[in-house]
Amino acid sequence: MSLRNLFRLVVAMAVAGTVGQVWAYDPGPNPSSGVDSCVDVIFSAFTPPPFSVDKNNVTVAPKSEFSFLASKTALFPSITVKIKEEKVPVTVTTINNGFLVKGKLPPSIKGSYIRLDIFAKGPNDCDKTDGWLLKVGN
Repeated sequence: MSLRNLFRLVVAMAVAGTVGQVWAYDPGPNPSSGVDSCVDVIFSAFTPPPFSVDKNNVTVAPKSEFSFLASKTALFPSITVKIKEEKVPVTVTTINNGFLVKGKLPPSIKGSYIRLDIFAKGPNDCDKTDGWLLKVGN
């Protein structure tokens, strides 16, 4: 056997050995299998509607009620609302499609723009956040 044929044989065996490993590669879990399940946690039906200069230029009164819906994939005890880093008391009621969350703006918030920040845990203990902007009058 010549040196050239021996070299070809070694290269062919090396290539064949790596091809088997390439075919055995596992790219990881399927993204649609629920690993990123927080995409399933949805907040909707914000009331009053979010402030917008173009679409909803409305000022709400201090101590106004607010509400929103959380999908049933949100873990009930983990649903919280904060305004300016302060937790706001809310009531969470189970409905057929998830949860109805209600609360009132604190009386101390007057004459400013605020963001209601919503937090909830989803399946696999993932964190989901959302929120909306309101303009509060005096």
